[in-house]
Amino acid sequence: MKALRVVASAIFSLLGGLIAGVAYADIYTFVDAKGVRHYSNIPNDPRFVNLTDPNTGKTRLPNAGKYKSGTPNATWGAMGRSSSTFKNAATLETNPSYLAVKPYMQAAAVEYGIDLALLKAIIATESAFNPQAVSPKGARGLMQVMPATAQRFGVANDGEGSIAAKLADPQTNIATGTRYLRYLQGLFPGDLELVIASYNAGEGAVKRYGNRIPDYPETQNYVRSVMQLYQQFSAPSKS
Repeated sequence: MKALRVVASAIFSLLGGLIAGVAYADIYTFVDAKGVRHYSNIPNDPRFVNLTDPNTGKTRLPNAGKYKSGTPNATWGAMGRSSSTFKNAATLETNPSYLAVKPYMQAAAVEYGIDLALLKAIIATESAFNPQAVSPKGARGLMQVMPATAQRFGVANDGEGSIAAKLADPQTNIATGTRYLRYLQGLFPGDLELVIASYNAGEGAVKRYGNRIPDYPETQNYVRSVMQLYQQFSAPSKS
């Protein structure tokens, strides 16, 4: 699975209220000279652009691959995968989008023997817990699963719906992505970074690089982002 080339440096705990029925706060963004996207609720840099829709008060998250200053995209889905930063596990536990899918994550972690902290890190990086996210390449949902990958792991087009539609369901998406992670752990036992790199770039790419992280900037950034979040979410609570 390929990540976006733009690495978003974001504090997504600010976005916890960005769902229907709750109060909205203005969120600002800009992309710096190195291609790193920044988010803040305090526009302390002249490059910041307000993402709040003046008509609805809702935040419009940008298309990171095509974003131009002053023209934020109206949907999160077009943003595809992003490298997102939550302050810590405590702030994640206040995020309504995370809390809505937490039971599915817990169930999948137990069923497939995957560390729950790793699932949190993957989903935070892939979609920031938006089940409707769709990448320009067609990866879908919380874990940004490609339909072809889902088909490999048992999701089929049938009378109940298309693979793409099924991947919009959080429970199906998480189960499928977690099953894929388990498969990757079997391919690269004991090497979490290769598992993460494979989730991003595909196991074939990792094998072509001699079982090393491919020399793709987006994959290397992705691995760093997921590992940082994994360490945060694995840290024992101080409460």
